[in-house]
Amino acid sequence: MTGHSGTDRHHNPTYIDDRFPGADPYAPLTDLPPLTVTSSSFSDGDRLPAEQCGPDGVSPQLSWEAGPEGTESYAVTCYDPDAPTGSGYWHWAVFNIPADVTELPVGAGDNDLVGLPEGAVALKGDNGSRGYYGANPPKGHGPHRYIYTVHAVPERLDVSDRARPAILGFTLNFTATARGMIWGWTEN
Repeated sequence: MTGHSGTDRHHNPTYIDDRFPGADPYAPLTDLPPLTVTSSSFSDGDRLPAEQCGPDGVSPQLSWEAGPEGTESYAVTCYDPDAPTGSGYWHWAVFNIPADVTELPVGAGDNDLVGLPEGAVALKGDNGSRGYYGANPPKGHGPHRYIYTVHAVPERLDVSDRARPAILGFTLNFTATARGMIWGWTEN
């Protein structure tokens, strides 16, 4: 299925759409060179398959191009900017994925974490679990976007495994050297 960097040179994200109530979560961040991100689970901008949705949803397959020279690790996040919280909702946050890994298979985010590459660190998302929490907007709240972002990082990050995903996001804003995304949506 298709995907891309999520933005062009002029920060024209494909995930901005009047159907969705939340703001562009990447607008205030540093512009970075793009990484192409794809998924065999869904196409960029399409409705997410049922397999990726609900409390028992499984993390999608994600692939990305290698980061720029000097990349030492990757981070992968899934974020819902449309959650009615005032601060969005983190569904998944993994960092220190080794630089030689450019793909996560379906289910890599299972709660047992055995599908993650050795050395990768998963943080607790907003549901309190270290595993992927499927797309699950409140019933009747309308469609929500789920932005899967891959960040290339020139080092292994020294972030506590007890940190919240927002701390990882803050750290990535100042350390990542490239960023790419693929997004899907759903509603209940």
